[in-house]
Amino acid sequence: MLAERIKRQRRERITWLLFILPALVVYVVFMAGPLFDSMRLSFYTGKGFTPTEFVGFRNYIDLFTNPFWRERFLGAVKHTTIFFIIHMTVQNSLGLFFATLLSANFKGRNFYRTVIFAPATLSVLVTGFLWTLILNPHWGAINLTLKAIGLASWAKPWLGDEKLALVTISLTSVWQWVGMPTVLFLAGLLGISEEIIEAARVDGASAWSVFWKIKFPLLKPVVGVVAILTFVDNFNAFDVIYAMAGVKGEPNYSTDLLATFFYRTGIAGEHPVGIPNMGMGATIATLTFVILMTGVLIWLYTSRERDAE
Repeated sequence: MLAERIKRQRRERITWLLFILPALVVYVVFMAGPLFDSMRLSFYTGKGFTPTEFVGFRNYIDLFTNPFWRERFLGAVKHTTIFFIIHMTVQNSLGLFFATLLSANFKGRNFYRTVIFAPATLSVLVTGFLWTLILNPHWGAINLTLKAIGLASWAKPWLGDEKLALVTISLTSVWQWVGMPTVLFLAGLLGISEEIIEAARVDGASAWSVFWKIKFPLLKPVVGVVAILTFVDNFNAFDVIYAMAGVKGEPNYSTDLLATFFYRTGIAGEHPVGIPNMGMGATIATLTFVILMTGVLIWLYTSRERDAE
């Protein structure tokens, strides 16, 4: 009996491994392998895509001490942080608001769910191109509308002003992706038992009290997932900046994010090098990974502490 049980457990483990193996191979080849190779390349320098000279930590030192690299890197970190904060506050707050409205039972709610999620199905490049046309300072729909209703002073060069460009692109991205947190929050709200809600209402709780004291605490696991996804996605953001401001993060690098800085340095070629510098690009990518991992680990640790309490 015991021998047969051990053999059966062994066969089950082998079966599990056979199912896991394809995904593990894909992960190693396309994720873990390139990640560790990028870390290795950050210790090399050389022209083009094949760094050959080992330089140790020189790339990291240059990134923080060379005025050119330091200015670009710190600027990209600052802009990426702003980009993330706007998405974290505006996008996720709107997502929670829409999800709360859509969780109610009213006629046409499926239509509104589709409308809110529809932009997320569009290509980012198509969305960026369309919004570039809408935001055109001369004949764009937004400025023409502002002028038509007597608010000509509000018309701005939305993508040409260094103070407005990053916020404008961030809000465009919020418009496209607000459907994602809406869906996640809506799933969480629909999973809350109606018996709990009805019991609170019978006890005289107002709609706000029901939301703040019952629904929102039960949504904390979903809030954690949404926060981590927002953090990771926004620190990897590239396509919306590329589509609306170009690879240099115009105007005057005011929309330059870590992803565009990496692309310009390691692939497209950045002054003063003028050609791809894969060693420095790998350094930027490695530091971006460290920032992401640090943020995720801190969030997971604090979440575990809150759950323990």
